[in-house]
Amino acid sequence: MSEKENAVKAEEAVTSQGDKDKENFKKNVLVTLIAAVVVIMVYSIIHFALLTHDTTKEQIRVGFVYDSDDVTPYTANFIKAQKSIERHLGDKVLISIKANIRDVSRCDGAISDLVAEGCDIIFTTSYGYGEAAKKYAALHPDIQFCEATCDNANQDPVLDNYHTFMGEIYQGRYISGAVAGLKLNEMIEKGEITPEGARLGYVAAFPSTEVISGYTAFFLGVRSVCPSAVMDVKYTNTWGNYAIEKKVAKEFIDDGCVIISQHSDTTGPAVACEEAFAYKNVYHVGYNQSMIDVAPTSSLISSRINWEPYMTGACEAVLKDKEIEDHVKGHVHGRDIGAGFDYGWLEMMNLNKIIAADGSEELIDKLISEFKEGGNDVFKGPYTGTDPNDPSKTIDISGGYIENENSSAPTFGYVLNDVIRIKE
Repeated sequence: MSEKENAVKAEEAVTSQGDKDKENFKKNVLVTLIAAVVVIMVYSIIHFALLTHDTTKEQIRVGFVYDSDDVTPYTANFIKAQKSIERHLGDKVLISIKANIRDVSRCDGAISDLVAEGCDIIFTTSYGYGEAAKKYAALHPDIQFCEATCDNANQDPVLDNYHTFMGEIYQGRYISGAVAGLKLNEMIEKGEITPEGARLGYVAAFPSTEVISGYTAFFLGVRSVCPSAVMDVKYTNTWGNYAIEKKVAKEFIDDGCVIISQHSDTTGPAVACEEAFAYKNVYHVGYNQSMIDVAPTSSLISSRINWEPYMTGACEAVLKDKEIEDHVKGHVHGRDIGAGFDYGWLEMMNLNKIIAADGSEELIDKLISEFKEGGNDVFKGPYTGTDPNDPSKTIDISGGYIENENSSAPTFGYVLNDVIRIKE
């Protein structure tokens, strides 16, 4: 074989080997790519499975501590929420109740019993229960504790399983006040009273911030339509004493007040107005329940906190192993949450159309829309106020005061000077 032929064959051999090497390289690259894709797919499947793993519990036990029973409007509202939970979640919930725990010292025992019964979430429904509820939350981190109307969830120690909640009720009280103001204007126009006779009486349970904030919002609602109105306030120093509340309301009526409202738990003030209506025109604005059934000729309207969105949502969160504040719709402040008309946490009860002034329905709808849209500065006007616990502390609300800005519990605790008078 010639030297030239040998060279050609050698070149062909080299080329053939090179082609084989290229083919092997491509195969190796392809195998590596396939392996990588498989690894990525397996990882993705595992990751997705972990993310979408259903941690829903089949059933939870829900505990309630009530300071009364359905006889009082306050507790009846919580029982409405309890019934809503039962309807909404059905056999996913078991219910345990400790009712009529009026003495705060008995709250420890009630909570301890609910813990022993195996509750996964416990609702305590009175401000006075807050200290005991938080203490037990620290002892039982596997149980969620939800305390209504209190303000200690974000105080040290902050616990992952202790929460506070409350509806922004100043909005409902303001609207009730506006309805009362329209009625005062009607009475003035008819000559039943003079502008100076636009006097209100307010039956208040205690001189607490919650109560003061509530009656201030009510009064500012009145003044938004009847600027000559003034209001007298008396404290009963009890949340639910029918006889005392009725007596205080009657004293206001005898003293010349023509509209009575309340932050107390019985229908006593409404009944006092109804009985007085036989000899003078006097009207009532309620709280927590419609009082038209006991005062059909004098009860104008009532407002209430709707506890159902929070309490049902909190139970759903526990069932789904989610954070309560992430699941419930509202205004979140750390471990505390509240809301108003915007998330359905408030309700205006039936308007008594027979006696309400013209334009009341339209005004109610207008104000609710404003609250839903985040408008309407309630605590604003040409007023100054004084802290009843420290007269050296005063406030000027001409520039406005934002209630519930940082907590679900009310924070406005000043008595407006000159226009709101505290009576002994």
